[in-house]
This record gives sequence, structure tokens and C-alpha cells, in this order.
Amino acid sequence: MNDIAQSSIAVLIDYENLAKGTGRRKRNGHQEQGPMPDIKRILERIVDKGRIVSKRAYCDWQRFGDAVTPLHELGIELIEIPDRAYTGKNSADIRLAVDAVEICLTREHVSTFAILSGDSDFSPLVAKLKEFGKQVIGVGMRDSTSTLLAESCDEFIFYEDIVSGVGITSYEGRVPEESYPCYQLLLETIDSIQRERDGVVQLSLLKNTMLRKRPQFSERGYGYRNFTALIEEASELGLVVVHHDNRLGQLVVDGICD
Repeated sequence: MNDIAQSSIAVLIDYENLAKGTGRRKRNGHQEQGPMPDIKRILERIVDKGRIVSKRAYCDWQRFGDAVTPLHELGIELIEIPDRAYTGKNSADIRLAVDAVEICLTREHVSTFAILSGDSDFSPLVAKLKEFGKQVIGVGMRDSTSTLLAESCDEFIFYEDIVSGVGITSYEGRVPEESYPCYQLLLETIDSIQRERDGVVQLSLLKNTMLRKRPQFSERGYGYRNFTALIEEASELGLVVVHHDNRLGQLVVDGICD
């Protein structure tokens, strides 16, 4: 995978596939619709890998009206796709594939594509993007993702693993309640960076990744004079392990405490 600080990512969402994937499969094989997928959590996981430069979602939005406002608030461009009952084919799949190829051929700075779907029909698209030297990340529901698609991608992330919330030390009761959002973001970001790369985490990379997840984040809003002060407090509270790197001449994070 390309360096996470350099990757420019295009995110393309087959929304109906994700939405149906949150539901349970009936005995007749059909998938019933479940709760709306948490697209915000998915995007926060993807930005661990780089900077998102394009976000598009494809669907007949009349069928998923409750999702329109939340997706607009995330800055996602909504592409209206006619109901397949009128077109006789899955127009969302076709339009997503056409847009992916167009981005691939006209925007050289986009190095990575994130395809949010579990549909095996996207396997040829994934293969074509890889032919052009692009990295492809897939995201889908565990029970409704095609093995063919998952194995075609450079990396496939299951939605359930994104929203499980495991892997970070509990901070509740150890920091002021008003700092809970700050520490949640901090610890989740350290954990996600270290899933992507081995070794220590420099504070500049950590802060930049936190800002990609939450552009409105500011440590000063939580009462810290600078970002280093936040990391030093986290260390004193036994939440993270740090040391001073003499070569870099700065504090670095070794990881989250068990």
C-alpha cells in the first residue's frame, strides 16, 4: 500500500448494496433492509490510508430518503440512479464503473479507489483499475460480500470490523467527561495508523490523520495549549506509551497501553 500520507483516494459507494447488507437474509434467499450503514465510520477508516479527494454514492434515492441528508452532511455527491424496474438492469453498477474508469484515466493524482460494495459484479472493474496501477480497497458486509470481489481487491475491510470499536484502551473515568470525544479520536487514530504501518507514530502524522477524520478538531478546544501537551497528558494517564526520539528530536508515540 502506498504511504498513507501520499495516497489520494476516490470513494465510490454502491449504497443499496450496503444498506441491504445490514439486514438479515430471509429463508427465500432475499436480503431484508436493516439499519442505515454508518458511512461516517467507514470514511474515518478509509482516511487512515490517505486523503479522500472524491466521494460519490449511487442509488435510487427515493427508496432511501432518510439517508440523503446525512450523506450530504458528509460531503458525498449523490448520483441519482433510476429504479432498475424501469431500466431492466442495475444502472448503479454501470454508472459507478463508468465513473471509476473516467477518474482513473483523467485524474492521475488519484492512486487509490475505495469501492463500497460486496457485489461480485465489480470484480472486473477492480481488475481493470489494478491494470492501471491503482490500489483498490473494498468495504462490505461480511455476510453479503462476494468472495470473488474480496479476493480481487488489494485489501478488503468488513463493515462489522469497522464499527466493532475494539482495540483501544478505556479512558472513561480517567479523563474529564468533556475530553471523551478528544481521547476517542486520539486513541482510535493511533490504533488505525499502527494497523497500517509498523513502528512509532510521529506527532505530525498523528495530528494530520486526526484532522482528516475530523477537520474541525482542535486540541485547544479541549483546553490543551498544543498537541504535544495532549500527548504528554495521555502518557501520564497511562493511555499511551511515548518516548523522545533523539534522531528526530521530538516526542513520538510507541502505541496504546494494554
